[in-house]
Amino acid sequence: MSSAALERLSTLSLSIQQLGHLPHLLRSLSSTPSPRGTVWASDVPSLFREPYILTGYRPTGQDWRCYLLSLFQRHNESLNVWTHLLAVPIVLLSVAAHLLQSHSELAHYTLFFVDYVGVSVYQYGCALAYYFYCSEYAWRESGVGALFLPGAAFLGWLSCAGCCFAKFRYRRPYPPRRKVCQLIPTGLAYLLDISPVAHRLVAFFMLAAFFFSCPVPERFFPGRCDIVGHGHQIFHLFLSLCTFCQLEALFEDYLARRRDVVQVHGEVRLLVACAIFPVLVLCSAMTAAAMRRSVKRRLRIGQD
Repeated sequence: MSSAALERLSTLSLSIQQLGHLPHLLRSLSSTPSPRGTVWASDVPSLFREPYILTGYRPTGQDWRCYLLSLFQRHNESLNVWTHLLAVPIVLLSVAAHLLQSHSELAHYTLFFVDYVGVSVYQYGCALAYYFYCSEYAWRESGVGALFLPGAAFLGWLSCAGCCFAKFRYRRPYPPRRKVCQLIPTGLAYLLDISPVAHRLVAFFMLAAFFFSCPVPERFFPGRCDIVGHGHQIFHLFLSLCTFCQLEALFEDYLARRRDVVQVHGEVRLLVACAIFPVLVLCSAMTAAAMRRSVKRRLRIGQD
């Protein structure tokens, strides 16, 4: 028998073996739980409710796979997930938080704490790129430029800590000081980080900040913006547009200046800036872990 015939026979045998596993595969797929339909705000704990959003909530306590499959379900987090998912893979931490947070209270807190760690790391990563590829000499020699790198790292950690603390400390209905704990460190970090390129991003940033701070338009149309059109979704949209602009501008500057970065900034400054990066990751992760332990203690006390 020729080698070609033997190869065809081997392929046929392999195909038959694979068909033999088909019933097991079909049973496995049929046993995968499907997400339950969405429920009203009154059917979920207060932690998961958003102001003026009355419907479209996913029930808590489902299998994890249900929340993964809810990526293709119609609910009040759908656009929050997809605006991030279609923007850039960098924001997968936020995708996971919005997609899986309905599983339980501990999962809700944990996922958003991890999201805040990702935000601080992303902020500092952007700050490094802007400093080394986008900044001008006059700006680097200014007071802001001199303090930029350590300031960006500190404010990155502070924004993570502020958001984690606000998430842990305050319960619904949220007082205004919760937004203060979130917005002041995060806003300062963002304003410092984009200072080399602020003129390119200010419009999208201001619009995103407005819709993050204010429950508009759902405040004026309770129940009508539950699935599409509430303020947090609009915030995500402008934030994604802002990210697109950032990356496009950064790429253009990178192409123009990549050959001169060591000559302009020096190896020592590059090494110090990069060495700060793992320190920031560690500090942010430790802060999130400490807050998670506090959440577990509080939930344990509440069950006793």
